[in-house]
Amino acid sequence: MSAGNPAIRILIADDHPLLREGVAAVLEQEPDIELVAEASDGLEAVEQFRHHRPDVTLMDLEMPGMGGIEAIEAIRKEFEHAVIMVLTTYKGDAQALRALKAGARGYMLKSAVRKELVDSIRLLHAGKRCIPAEIATEIASHAVDDALTLREMAVLRCVAAGQSNKVIARELSISEDTVKVHMKSILSKLDARARTHAVTIALRRGIIGP
Repeated sequence: MSAGNPAIRILIADDHPLLREGVAAVLEQEPDIELVAEASDGLEAVEQFRHHRPDVTLMDLEMPGMGGIEAIEAIRKEFEHAVIMVLTTYKGDAQALRALKAGARGYMLKSAVRKELVDSIRLLHAGKRCIPAEIATEIASHAVDDALTLREMAVLRCVAAGQSNKVIARELSISEDTVKVHMKSILSKLDARARTHAVTIALRRGIIGP
């Protein structure tokens, strides 16, 4: 790479060493892209970003300690022009939307890394956004939906854990009738037939974590 065209410098943050090794193997074939740093959690990603100031950061969402969304927010708060692309196994539109709102410029499924990573890095570095069509379509299809409230998400997480209304009421310090009201609202907002269907939808869309 000539001095007039420096390599695109990359930081990858992911808690799985094999994924980091796979990305490194893909990038080392590209003369215009250089992997300059790695991180295994969100806090380390913020520290490595401060130290290396990469051109593009590849960020996993599910990491121990500080997760990817928190790391994106922390980096963008300190470096407003940071270019960050999420690498994840989850297709959920709600999770993708949270990442984009946090400041991510791209979103990629890990299953697409070998085929699409290099081109996506170049597009991001050129100032473009990279969001898979299937996820963009899903985001658009739910754009006018009423979002679940924090309390409704708390109730739904309890349902996902297999708890009864009585246990949920005790857990959240609310009445069983209030739990029922929240569940009715959850079913309506998610267009779900029953509690288990609501959990399935919420997990698929990334409204609640696995």
